[in-house]
Amino acid sequence: MSKVTPISGFPEFLPSDRIVEQHFLDVIRETFELHGFASIETRAVEPVERLSNQGEDADKEIYAVRRLGAPADEKSDLGLHFDLTVPFARYVLENAGKLAFPFRRYQIQKVWRGERPQEGRYREFAQADIDIVGDGTLPFHYEVELPLVIADAFSKLPIPPFRIQVNNRQIPEGFYRGLGIEDVASVLRIVDKLDKIGPDKVTQLLTAEDGPALDAETAKQVLRLAEISSTDASFVEQVRALGVQHEILDEGLERLAAIMTAANEHAPGLLVADLKIARGLDYYTGTVYETQLIGHESYGSICSGGRYDSLASDGKTTYPGVGISIGVSRLITRLFSQGLVKGSRSTPTAVLVALNNEDERADAMRTAAALRARNIPVEVAPAAAKFGKQIKFADRRGIPFVWFTTENGAEVKDIRSGEQVAADPATWSPPAQDVRPSIETPQLETPQLETPQENS
Repeated sequence: MSKVTPISGFPEFLPSDRIVEQHFLDVIRETFELHGFASIETRAVEPVERLSNQGEDADKEIYAVRRLGAPADEKSDLGLHFDLTVPFARYVLENAGKLAFPFRRYQIQKVWRGERPQEGRYREFAQADIDIVGDGTLPFHYEVELPLVIADAFSKLPIPPFRIQVNNRQIPEGFYRGLGIEDVASVLRIVDKLDKIGPDKVTQLLTAEDGPALDAETAKQVLRLAEISSTDASFVEQVRALGVQHEILDEGLERLAAIMTAANEHAPGLLVADLKIARGLDYYTGTVYETQLIGHESYGSICSGGRYDSLASDGKTTYPGVGISIGVSRLITRLFSQGLVKGSRSTPTAVLVALNNEDERADAMRTAAALRARNIPVEVAPAAAKFGKQIKFADRRGIPFVWFTTENGAEVKDIRSGEQVAADPATWSPPAQDVRPSIETPQLETPQLETPQENS
């Protein structure tokens, strides 16, 4: 057998970390459903042509799917999806006659990108998306609603404080056109890298002969716009002070101001109007979002999205939409690496039924079944070893209780405190906080534990 070699960029969590991941996914799913989003799942592959049309560098991130035994000159026409928005747009087109609009959907799946692996940047990772799509039109108020849904989900998770940065791509587009810039898309993509490469490098790219080739003063104006941010609608006056005029700019300012006003009514301080946010994918046409953990800004966004008006169209009808995506793998990886969260145990098991000898296994299985019938996770000891060895087995896995059969009848021991009491499988229950694993937050100010299921 050949030596097993890890493949970078494809995370695999240990059981205790997987418990944390599942908790996050459960909370996100339940919150999405609480807001009326229906679940769908799309296939893993899409036509390469459709995937590669979503941005200048999109084709560099696509994994092509090809049969191992295919002829060497056979070109692959299928690729693994790099996000969930593009396959969702195709799904809407194929099923439009069966959907009720506006269609609210959530989707939690793996995606694949040809990234250079590093912390939080994976080749395979989980995303959790919500989108609202309209038939022909989509009211603007949904662009206000989506970040509030994300805020609701995040408020239930053990994560540091966060901020949602929001912009409207009509603002930079109108501003750039007002400056006489024609290659708006290239400038947007360069400005979107501002946090990663800094203003000096952005200026070099903006003024480069093989780039947009802006003059120095125009490049300065581009950066002045990108420096503007506010927690209310005051950004409008700051943009006006730059002296640039364009009708597209006017519309973008009006829309972003409306979002900030509404957000401050429902969740004061949650949103920050940040005019450097652009998003690199070409299908975004209006509002765009990015979310950062406060104190971890250098890590980048853990949740992003925006408005798209033309991604889904069959030539007769266009289905505009707005969506936002949580990078689940990216988020929890940061929490793990910083020691901010961990699972309280590596197994869901709350009780280990010990064995005096193998002849008792049938009785032990009946005891386990009685406890499971009341939603208490149980397993029977793998072997009838000495009790000390069986207790050590439970302790290594974080199982808090061990069930014994003694001369006085059944007893259960809390191996953390050493307390041992008589027990009846028909009535005994562990404390509510021990029924399921909890999420421990050793460095967060406000620990939030998983709510255990009630026993029936």
